[in-house]
Amino acid sequence: MADFNVNLRGVGSVSVIDVKGYLDAHTAPDLENVFNKLLDQKQFKVVVNFNDLKYISSAGLGVFMAYVETMRENQGDIKFSNMKENVYNIFDLLGFPILYEFYKDENEAIHKFIP
Repeated sequence: MADFNVNLRGVGSVSVIDVKGYLDAHTAPDLENVFNKLLDQKQFKVVVNFNDLKYISSAGLGVFMAYVETMRENQGDIKFSNMKENVYNIFDLLGFPILYEFYKDENEAIHKFIP
């Protein structure tokens, strides 16, 4: 089984999801569980820190597509940070930079939620 770890932490009113390893069809349900937990807690402002992510498949990308509309409908969003170039290239190839905001630094992404 592919190595994957997901960690959820709060930074003020923003939830930060740290993803590590390989996000694919086998590990995507772990990330879905975190998003479902956030919805249950009515936490809609999310930054996903990709610093330790090595690989993402289309199934992993699908998780973000499945939840972004709900987050935005509730005055939140999903923002991405700390993405390595090889992972960003996959997002870029599929047009994600048009739909999502990407930041080099987690703190920069968090501050975009603060008015």
